[in-house]
Amino acid sequence: MSNALSSRPTLGQFSSIVCFKSVITGMEEALGEKATAIALIAAGRERGKNLAKELGLSGSTEDLSVIAAKLNEAVGANGTHLTAIDKIVKEGDMFKVYCSETVCSAGEPQGSDRKCTFTLGAVWGALTEVTGQKLRGVHTESVLRGGANDVFEFTAL
Repeated sequence: MSNALSSRPTLGQFSSIVCFKSVITGMEEALGEKATAIALIAAGRERGKNLAKELGLSGSTEDLSVIAAKLNEAVGANGTHLTAIDKIVKEGDMFKVYCSETVCSAGEPQGSDRKCTFTLGAVWGALTEVTGQKLRGVHTESVLRGGANDVFEFTAL
């Protein structure tokens, strides 16, 4: 990441939510909602996979609370500000990841049907790298539709 900082010595590595969301809505306008979601989830998965590798979490057997804390450090308030990862729990064969302040939900009106595509993908990629399993991910609860968190559920394929 030092390269990103050195190439922007004044502005640093961060950009605004407004600009990020404009990328999303522009892609939706050009490609359609479904194709955009596929592309953003894939991009997020790649980011999450690489992040888990960078954090030394590949195939980790650490407690899920430790994994959640390490991921949160990287993508939360002390990291890239993508989302806060509040907790990861395992229920049977399913993993549930509870996030707050997701970039995808920021600025959206209550009741919006906006899904967290890139953020879902990033968590998905990280969890795939951690577990070594192929997973299927879905965004099941949203702060935009009455949830206390944005919740992503992952089941093994």
